[in-house]
Amino acid sequence: MSLKTAKTWCFRLIAVVLFFVSYYCSHVFLQSYGGTSKSPSTPSKSMCGGWLKQKKWESLNFNISRQTQLFFKLDDFFWRHNQSTLALPYGIKGSELLLLKVLAIIASYKMPASIDGLDCRTCAVIGNGFAIKNSSLGGIINEYDVVIRLNDAPVRGYEDDVGNKTTMRLFYPESASYNPSMHNDPDTLMVLVPFKQQDLRWLKEILYDEKRVLDVCAHTSVLSASLVRKGFWKPPPQIWLGSTSRIRVLDPHFLHGTASSLLQIPLHPKRKQKPVHPTTGILAVFVALNYCDVVHIAGFGYPASKNQEHPIHYYGYDTMKSMKDSYHDLTHEAEALKKLEDSGAIISTHKPRW
Repeated sequence: MSLKTAKTWCFRLIAVVLFFVSYYCSHVFLQSYGGTSKSPSTPSKSMCGGWLKQKKWESLNFNISRQTQLFFKLDDFFWRHNQSTLALPYGIKGSELLLLKVLAIIASYKMPASIDGLDCRTCAVIGNGFAIKNSSLGGIINEYDVVIRLNDAPVRGYEDDVGNKTTMRLFYPESASYNPSMHNDPDTLMVLVPFKQQDLRWLKEILYDEKRVLDVCAHTSVLSASLVRKGFWKPPPQIWLGSTSRIRVLDPHFLHGTASSLLQIPLHPKRKQKPVHPTTGILAVFVALNYCDVVHIAGFGYPASKNQEHPIHYYGYDTMKSMKDSYHDLTHEAEALKKLEDSGAIISTHKPRW
């Protein structure tokens, strides 16, 4: 080999070495700021290690059971270990027969195995608040392992802000959309939160197709419709196109824990005292704290403005005025969420830290 050729190969070797050194240094530098392919706001698995190591939920001043069996299953009906001493929404006393009929026809009682089997679950709870409007969080929300949505909040047409992935949607009859496929993935779990006995009765009639059978007799059909609407603050759908295999019933254990542990709501209000129940939103956060390893929230909170005409949702036309006579203590819930965030148990995704 000539001296000229040797020099040429030497320069090439130096160039290759410098390339790999520079690549390694830049890779390490970028990794320290969240990785090369993902923005710092993307819910990467790296956050799981820190969360599990610190066990932030253990620092909370209320008990998080880490109960990951979210839904009722047929075995639970028999209450082999404990008899339920409370009626809905905090127990099933008096609703056992309705629950048995519902569970007898539901095909499954579990989360998908692909999620249940994860070593670390990153979860996003998406509220319906006006705060998420124009947030452009949709792409980030879709990155989470579990995305929990509430009631009949729409997705189609709002994807840029709220994403389009839905793992499970918590709802009750008055907040049910008659056609869940419009704003949910085909495999979305539709999770009924039974606040009252009528809620289970509504689901039972839907599952057994009782209303359509009763249509044969007009008189009986009218009677059935009046019965199913009694006790509802808003008429629920009489026809519901949800898939039976995707229906679940949330264990009242979680509503009980939300009320007693997180919000300190009296489970037995005094006579003539207006009852207060947790919102579906704060309930979903409590569920996520029990089931998930990383919990982020978005779309929570009501406007600080006292303007009663201020919109409260990222969709529709409801205003603060519509919340005037609700059975929820919104101020108390806001304080509870702030406490969770201050402790590091949850992170609010629509704040500048993103």
